[in-house]
Amino acid sequence: MQRERVIVRTSVIGILANLALAGFKAAVGLLAGSIAIVLDAVNNLSDALSSCITIIGTKLASRRPDRDHPFGHGRIEYLSAIGISLLVLYAGITSLVEAVKKLIDPTLPDYSAVGLLIIGVAVAVKLLLGRYVTRVGARVDSGALRDSGKDALLDAVISASTLVAAGVFLLTGLSLEAWLGALISLVILRSGVGMLQESLSVMLGERADPALIHAIKETVCAFPEVQGVYDLALHNYGPNTILGSLHIEVDDTLTADRLDALERDIAAKVLEAHHVVISAIGVYSHNTRDDAADRVLNDARHAAMSREHVLQMHGFYMDEAEKRIRFDIIVDYAAPDAEAIRHDIQAELEALYPDYRVEIVVDRDVEG
Repeated sequence: MQRERVIVRTSVIGILANLALAGFKAAVGLLAGSIAIVLDAVNNLSDALSSCITIIGTKLASRRPDRDHPFGHGRIEYLSAIGISLLVLYAGITSLVEAVKKLIDPTLPDYSAVGLLIIGVAVAVKLLLGRYVTRVGARVDSGALRDSGKDALLDAVISASTLVAAGVFLLTGLSLEAWLGALISLVILRSGVGMLQESLSVMLGERADPALIHAIKETVCAFPEVQGVYDLALHNYGPNTILGSLHIEVDDTLTADRLDALERDIAAKVLEAHHVVISAIGVYSHNTRDDAADRVLNDARHAAMSREHVLQMHGFYMDEAEKRIRFDIIVDYAAPDAEAIRHDIQAELEALYPDYRVEIVVDRDVEG
């Protein structure tokens, strides 16, 4: 709730600032008979709209989980960020169109003192607003706020470029407004595409933060019974809503009741330390009763890791009673045929140990 209040409060500040700028520009534009200033006021109204989108998205995302959405509604915030990205792209396209029109049919600009004063005020307000909103967005991990802040900073850059063009024109008589407008429009479009790609990437399911993965594995490995942590997969269901699953390697002598307690302790510790819900913990058993297993393990490791594109081997276990050798490998996504690699390793080990059935699972490289 604290995070929601911060986002709403910051967005309200953005709305009020943009409405104040819009009213100021519209009043001056109407009094001065400047359609350009009036249109700039309309642009501020669209910025206020982006803050409204942020508030609506945050409110919807904070709804409790229900039967249809058991993991909550947090991903709605990413849809809000996409909406703001589209507004930025629209602003970039419209400003580029206007710049191209001025390049095709150039007209001498008419810079009035009142107009330049308004632009100067807008630059100052947008710079302060953009830095504030971006900083808060980073602190509370809100993509919509970060995008709104970037949008405000881009507006400040556009207005500042107008001041630069005005200065050059008043000093030299050279009009650079159209060229600067085209250049800034391309910068806006590039920024809008970047914002959109970032939000879409999160929604598609991007690789988790390596630092977070490393920290969680350190936490789990701190338990004395855990000899290794593998296949840690994290799923983002919205800011501050991450679900995960992993495998732990433990001695094959661990009893079911102790294993159950261990898994519960691990889930509780990870939630407390990293705010990540571990929804599933798989188990790899480690040989402790068969001395020959170490020799077979070395052969299996050599067979696997000598192959190009094999990144890791884990989960080895040799079942002497059932004559089974099993383990997992992680194959690089660049490998042309992961199944062929698995088959080659299996064939090599079956030739070394013809009395055993070799079972190899190819895992995804989810940790990076």
